[in-house]
Amino acid sequence: MKKICIFLFTIFFSCSVFAEVIKIGVLVIGGGAAGVAAGIQSARSGVKTIILEPGPWLGGSLTSGAMCVVEGNRNFPSGIWGEFMHHVKNYYKNSIGFDTTANAVLRFEPAVGASILKKITDTVKNLSVHTNASFIGIKKDGTGYEVSTKINGESTIIKAQVVIDGTETGDVALKLGVPFDEGFESEAQSHEKWTPKTASPIIQNMTWIAILKDYGRAADRTISKPEGYDESLYASLSNKNIKQILESGRLPNDQFMLKVKGVNDYPVKIEDFASAENKEQAYQKARLKTLGLIYYLQTKLGLKNISLENLEFTTADHLPYIPYLREVRRSKGVIKMVLDDIYTPYNRSSKLYRTSIGVGDASPGQHFLQLINSPETDYGAFPAYSVPAGAAIVKDFDNFLVAEKALSVTHLVNASTMYPSVQMTIGQGIGSIAAYCAFFKTTTKSIKLRVIQNEILSYHGFLMPFIDVKQTDPQFIAIQKIGVTGLLQGVQKANGSTAQVYFLPDSLVKTAEIKSVLSEIYTRSFLWFNKNKPAEIFTVGNMLSFIEELNLRDAKTFQLTIQKDWKTKLKLTSDFDLNRSITRREFAALADFYLKPFDRSVDLTGKLMN
Repeated sequence: MKKICIFLFTIFFSCSVFAEVIKIGVLVIGGGAAGVAAGIQSARSGVKTIILEPGPWLGGSLTSGAMCVVEGNRNFPSGIWGEFMHHVKNYYKNSIGFDTTANAVLRFEPAVGASILKKITDTVKNLSVHTNASFIGIKKDGTGYEVSTKINGESTIIKAQVVIDGTETGDVALKLGVPFDEGFESEAQSHEKWTPKTASPIIQNMTWIAILKDYGRAADRTISKPEGYDESLYASLSNKNIKQILESGRLPNDQFMLKVKGVNDYPVKIEDFASAENKEQAYQKARLKTLGLIYYLQTKLGLKNISLENLEFTTADHLPYIPYLREVRRSKGVIKMVLDDIYTPYNRSSKLYRTSIGVGDASPGQHFLQLINSPETDYGAFPAYSVPAGAAIVKDFDNFLVAEKALSVTHLVNASTMYPSVQMTIGQGIGSIAAYCAFFKTTTKSIKLRVIQNEILSYHGFLMPFIDVKQTDPQFIAIQKIGVTGLLQGVQKANGSTAQVYFLPDSLVKTAEIKSVLSEIYTRSFLWFNKNKPAEIFTVGNMLSFIEELNLRDAKTFQLTIQKDWKTKLKLTSDFDLNRSITRREFAALADFYLKPFDRSVDLTGKLMN
């Protein structure tokens, strides 16, 4: 009998361990640039959150993929991305030659970046991070999800109210059965004038980046000839300035990020991501191509002293843990972001900028195998932009959010939104959406965008890409809020291949630019405009009169209140004068404080709700 009892106890114990369930608010699967930011923000917003990362490091492309020379979004130190930038610059501040200016290209060693992210996550309450964890399966569980995983080698079930797919390749969405778009849409599909007449299945190349180190002139660190080495693949380098190429990827401590367009790019098809076996085969070929490039530099171009840094990564060949992926598959979201949402955000029937959860300005790349007749795109002057919430919310899959290359965008938009620093910025917004749903026990169908956007702003995020209004500006939040309503619109100014977006805070407000939006937000606006008939340029007196009309305030009393609050509560440095033309800064400060147009709810298309 005693043996039977022991046997039954053992069986019961084993089953109870196997069946152990963790219940949380938000689960992030994939600790890449977007995933780690989403997890941090969700936890900071007061929701119990777990990040599951299959590799040893957090950061994805930025760290495990060695994409550690980062140009995109350096003008927008938004929230967690800005926090990461600050920590990197602080780490290297005493390094000779390291550029710590505000908008310098960010350069860091991958292991340093991973270490910084770990230190940040270690300090976040409500957040648990599990690296080297496996995602096995997912199924719907009421309004949430049940996810099968392996953590520390143990089978674990996680029940989460909200799940975020932060994987580089949309693996969770694929297993859940989310429908996808793949390849290059046709003009009829996306209505983008830059698209081809017929759709194409091609996707952008991936690159297995390498981190090299200069071991000194006398050193010979030549690697073994890689399997299948073909010298002709790298012959185009014979006429290029190799020192210049290496310098463009220079990192601290005599290291270099090696990423040469068209040379160590590796062409992929969507079939390469259809199974783990296909993916592994493609990854191995990409690794060999990069090893071949290093071997060519050493044996043909005489750079025997420059070789793989053998302390960064513990892989057998010392290459990064993952490749730098530009494109895989894009989910079908509640909305799809197209190029017109970037170039002409204010001139569309949908006003997706009003639903912004982050900003981006990364120049879109086009990386295709030259042998394919690929439709390379001339983007012209590419503007900075806002990323709409609906691009991260999968249609018909409540409380399931996507990031990275699975965002609901077109092929042409993905060429910018996939950039790691943009993804970190978007990830914070996604984490805010997830936290809202978990905290209020609701679904993505019932979110209140203005509450979510307010949370993003309170954690130092950007909603509008205004380059001329810094976070240190006393009116930063007011201008962000007024900008996202469309009451005052940003102005694009082209500069070569880019176009920055300016708020122009010290320029004057034209009556024509605010009349239509004021009338859209406030039904009584037409009465004021018909009665007062303001001149071409709006004045401070016009603004006070408008506020008085809508809020039914006594004119004389209100004027005295504004005069008192002008430099204190409103933090305006100009002199109070009713007869003076009003600046956009002053208008934003007054509108945000007294009219509160940001409080007017919008749906996921940007339409105002009653």
